[in-house]
Amino acid sequence: MVISQEKILESLKTHFGYSSFRFNQEQIIKDVLDKKNVLTIMPTGGGKSICFQLPALLMEGTAIVISPLIALMKDQVDALKANDIPAAFINSSQDSTINYQVLKMLNDNKLKLLYIAPESLANIFPQIPNVKISLFAIDEAHCISSWGHDFRPAYTQLGYLKKKFPEIPIAAFTATADKATRKDIVDQLNVPDATVHISSFDRPNLFLEVRPANNRLNQILKFLDARPFESGIIYCLSRKSTESITAKLNKSGHKAKAYHAGLSAEERIDIQESFIANETPIIVATIAFGMGIDKGNVRFVIHYNLPKNIEGYYQEIGRGGRDGLPSQSLLFYSFADVIQLRQFIDDATNKEYQNAKLDRMQQYAEANSCRRVVLLNYFGEFGAENCNNCDVCLAPPKYFDGTLIAQKVCSGIARLKEQESTGMVIDVLRGAQNAQVLEKKYQHIKTYGILKNTSWLDLQQYIIQMINQGILEIRFHEKGRLLLTKLAKDILFENKQVSLVSIQKFVAAQKVQKIQKEILNVDAALFQKLKELRLKIAKEENLPAFVIFNDASLRDMADRQPQNLTDFEKISGVGAVKLEKFGQQFLEVIVDHLALE
Repeated sequence: MVISQEKILESLKTHFGYSSFRFNQEQIIKDVLDKKNVLTIMPTGGGKSICFQLPALLMEGTAIVISPLIALMKDQVDALKANDIPAAFINSSQDSTINYQVLKMLNDNKLKLLYIAPESLANIFPQIPNVKISLFAIDEAHCISSWGHDFRPAYTQLGYLKKKFPEIPIAAFTATADKATRKDIVDQLNVPDATVHISSFDRPNLFLEVRPANNRLNQILKFLDARPFESGIIYCLSRKSTESITAKLNKSGHKAKAYHAGLSAEERIDIQESFIANETPIIVATIAFGMGIDKGNVRFVIHYNLPKNIEGYYQEIGRGGRDGLPSQSLLFYSFADVIQLRQFIDDATNKEYQNAKLDRMQQYAEANSCRRVVLLNYFGEFGAENCNNCDVCLAPPKYFDGTLIAQKVCSGIARLKEQESTGMVIDVLRGAQNAQVLEKKYQHIKTYGILKNTSWLDLQQYIIQMINQGILEIRFHEKGRLLLTKLAKDILFENKQVSLVSIQKFVAAQKVQKIQKEILNVDAALFQKLKELRLKIAKEENLPAFVIFNDASLRDMADRQPQNLTDFEKISGVGAVKLEKFGQQFLEVIVDHLALE
């Protein structure tokens, strides 16, 4: 059955409210409609869901969507139902009576999409012997790969689908997967013929920033004070950190909740739902939080600790700005995190591979060139120009002759017989009089205090630069002790010149906000009124606000300012159902606002 281009575009507008496709959505959809197996790598917020939801509407039968998270299923099903699309989910959080009703609807051919967890998939086939399955859509497909950053054993059973249903197309989707992971996904799913679609990884609306991890909590409080009404996620390495940071944020007047694996399933669901409904603006979480969370208006993502690889980092920052509006990505970087992560990796089976991934993450954090270009290069996109939307572009590095500093650092390490870590080296060079220094009698060595006029944090950054330049070596598995390389000896004895980068203060908030306003560029007062109306309707309908309209649609309304239903229908995200349900109410707000001007 051939489906015309006209029919595809008509369905896109009617059901989803869009007049055109983004990135390579159209080709992916055509491949699925042609019953080809596909693997799609598309950034978070790039529109992956439409690539299987639209074909499901146009194909005969029901699409089975395998999804790893209960919250994600509920969000997507709520959004589909709001557009009058027959969809449902089956999972353990739902009463068995409701699950039974869903199965009945499925057997009566009343559903176009069924969402289900991989653990439950095999159990439903005996209960739906006569249901025509149009396609299998596998969301968060990187979970099937042991090379991926979020491996889940339950996903490995999905390889049997192609054997059991050889004629049914498989469409797998993920936001991040390197070459090894892509190959593993295809192999595990038994679809060697899969067409691989890779969208651009660029997310130009994300502002990228890395800061040294000193006084992190105070920095975060200042950051949040400047954004009192914004929603965001703070990622931490440990459960303990999530709880202590959450307590301090709440004490400082910022409403936050901790999210980690130690909570019960019910508690985690409640926290996710309160975040999506904008009742809890800030979540402090381990990496267990956020996969597939369908919340468009996340305005910042903070990493309290260094992530273990770029794939995980990229997916986590991708949870910001899914509506296309500006979002800030702030990463705190310290060598202590690197040492801790190296220790975790020591116990891994693929240790060498994971260490290489962490090396690349470090290189990103320490970059002195456009961070967006570094990210895109990692994912194989070359030739990108500087973005002017990261800390390095807004405050380019300034180099100076750092030979004397480098000589003093190298001399200090030599005097300490290359036995001490960065912290002790800095303390000795600055002439600290703490117990550890005095106990080892380091106050008597020649280099004690020779850099006393350089701040502790600046000296730490210079040492990191010297490690990056190959002057120093750090032995992570020997308590992080610093060693001199051959290059260090050339600096000490051959007077080899060294360039260092001046330590600059953080990018001024005004600079960032100016760029973000340029991206937004709409009537702010009208935008706020539209948000208030959306919240009112969402409460009446008992739905998350984004299901009514996402921020990008409200932005389009504030920008275009339609004054009749014909013009309102042209707004991005306005389909036939939402036009009829909500069009008049939003038009009244726009017309009343314009009358006041």
